Amino acid sequence: MASTLTALALTCTLKPSPEPSSSDKIATQVLDELRGHGVTGGLVRVVDFDVRPGVKTDMGNGDQWPQLRERILAADILVLSTPTWVGHPSSVAQRVMERLDAELSETDDQGRPSMYGKVAVVAVVGNEDGAHKIIADCFQALNDIGFTIPASGAPTGTPRQ
Repeated sequence: MASTLTALALTCTLKPSPEPSSSDKIATQVLDELRGHGVTGGLVRVVDFDVRPGVKTDMGNGDQWPQLRERILAADILVLSTPTWVGHPSSVAQRVMERLDAELSETDDQGRPSMYGKVAVVAVVGNEDGAHKIIADCFQALNDIGFTIPASGAPTGTPRQ
């Protein structure tokens, strides 16, 4: 019996819930596409959590990153969604990557990086040139942390020539 893959979308909008967010919208679109391939999952708006600055798995004093980290560890696929702000990812996305940096020193019971075997994708809304740079920077960081980065395919809804 085949197991179902799971995805977690971390939306890095600056807008707290329930404000509408284009980052939420694109993350939902990615999850919908994954759902079409039998992947289950959900979306978390990071700004709704008290994620403390730092590069440890738990910064203490009410830090809610450990809750998000457990969900990342439980998922097969991480979707990181961010708006473009002056050519850069949001400060929330930067904080997520800083917190994921702690995984560089974490391993599983077989000595592999904690993110071994997990896939990460990045969804960016905003200026195209900025989006290209953001995707490149995020992919590099996520790959360094241990995620597998899939090759780019045709955009959703665009037939291959």
